[in-house]
Amino acid sequence: MSAHDSPAAAFRAAVESSDVAAAVALFAEDCVFHSPVVHAPYTGREALLAILTGVTAVFEDFRYTGEYAGPGGHVLEFACRVGDRDLQGVDILRTAGPDGPITELTVLVRPYSAATALRTRMAELLSGGAPA
Repeated sequence: MSAHDSPAAAFRAAVESSDVAAAVALFAEDCVFHSPVVHAPYTGREALLAILTGVTAVFEDFRYTGEYAGPGGHVLEFACRVGDRDLQGVDILRTAGPDGPITELTVLVRPYSAATALRTRMAELLSGGAPA
């Protein structure tokens, strides 16, 4: 992250360049990830690395389409496909102050049919190929 980038801008740049390691490096060691399809949160960079690596394999034609900031965090709106389903979503980033690190990532997606396809594909990847 350069001195002029916010943690959210650095995260966006890393994701857009498919640099998962750089994206994860922006997070606190004890960061929390809230999945759009799993009830319990994931904690820590190792879990986040596995999830973001899987997402880069599942999301097709990924692009950010909007960006919103406020005192409590930053929201990056995105669009992509999962198989034959168009998906729209947001990454909600919370930081430990204006210069980071990022402490929390919450992902929300729609529509339900695309979220279901995402859940199935991610379960296959994270479990070594067996659908969940």
